[in-house]
Amino acid sequence: MKLILSILTSIFVTGCSIVGQSDVATAPYTLLKSDDTQNIEVRHYDSMILVSTSMSAKSGGSAFRKLFSYITGDNEGATKIAMTAPVMMNDKSESESESEKANKGTKISMTAPVLMNNSADNSMMSFVMPKDFTLATTPKPSHPEVYVSERKNYQVASIQFSGTLSDGNVEKYTNLLTAWIIENDYEIVSAPVKAGYNSPLTLPMWRRNEMLIEVR
Repeated sequence: MKLILSILTSIFVTGCSIVGQSDVATAPYTLLKSDDTQNIEVRHYDSMILVSTSMSAKSGGSAFRKLFSYITGDNEGATKIAMTAPVMMNDKSESESESEKANKGTKISMTAPVLMNNSADNSMMSFVMPKDFTLATTPKPSHPEVYVSERKNYQVASIQFSGTLSDGNVEKYTNLLTAWIIENDYEIVSAPVKAGYNSPLTLPMWRRNEMLIEVR
């Protein structure tokens, strides 16, 4: 839980207010079906360019720090791209060291949400790249444990809720979404993914959290 709070604080603190307003761009999708009574949607993402790294302890270092370093310049490239929402570390010394890295290469805008996949065998964290990025144009990461991938034709059922991404809420809304998927004759393709859109500075009642489950 502490990791999640740190991630969302750092990414969205400059783009969010205490009432949930944000200037951070969101990944575009096509709405296929909605259930407004339960805040559930079925979406189709044509393409998502993801920059990812392992969240496992044995990988060394924090997943967030590696991805933060990537979007602030720890990548191959020379073109400076203005950030949609600057990523800021809470610790001053870490902030300064990451800022120095920004001179290495391309600065990349953030796109919401941050995705966290906590499956037992493949725990990953991913940042979504801006919509105009392609697999070919996304700068190559300098860190060997950070990689770029493309997810095409990603169809998910999502459930939106306020509050926090606590273990209790994750379990509650995953169960609600799973039941809805079964009742509506969809097939579950992959494990649930947590998606966060706001800083913890945002009042819980105004936060946007989601659980996503890939379906067909």
